[in-house]
Order: sequence, then C-alpha cells, then structure tokens
Amino acid sequence: MISNAKARFQRISPRKARMVVNLIRGRDASEALQLLEFTPKAGAPFVRKVLASAVANAKLKRPGVDVDTLFVSKIAVDKAPNSNMRRWRPRAQGRATQIQKGVSHIVIELDER
Repeated sequence: MISNAKARFQRISPRKARMVVNLIRGRDASEALQLLEFTPKAGAPFVRKVLASAVANAKLKRPGVDVDTLFVSKIAVDKAPNSNMRRWRPRAQGRATQIQKGVSHIVIELDER
C-alpha cells in the first residue's frame, strides 16, 4: 500500500457509489481520474475527489513516486450510519414510515505496479 484516502459520511447512497467504484477498480490512477471526469453518474464527483486525494497523499508520502505507476488496488463503499438525515412520511391510518437517506463511506488504496 502506497497511500490511501477516505471520505466518510458522503451524502450519496452506497448503491449509486458502488456503480462508479466498480468502473475504476484495478485501473491505473491517471486512467481512473480521466474516466471519472467524463462519467455522468451521481457518484463520480465523490469518488474522483477521494481518488485525487489518494494520489496527492502518495506524492506527499514518497516525493519520488511515479504517478503513472500507481493503480487502484483496493476500493470500497460501505453504508454509513444515518443519524441526521432521518425523515418521516405520513402513511395510511395515522401511521408514519421512515425515509432513509443514503450516506456512504468511500475508501481507496493505491499501490505501485
């Protein structure tokens, strides 16, 4: 592991973010950044920001590292606890149901080829 980056409590559902994450798993970091730049999915800006942070962390950790040799070795999106974005919706016969708003944790690890 050369570097990693985390984005916690991102306001996107894990299902939407995983669709974008599956596109870049195992790819080169520069290729993945370019792919995310033009991906019209809702999770692309979130994942792109975390990937750019991981590349910057790699440069900071090892100043002599070649960015072209970095690739996405591990990437994951998990469901985050949702304590703030809970909403209630009225239902029939005086009941109410809870609306779950999606919140995600995104973790990226970069390694060298």
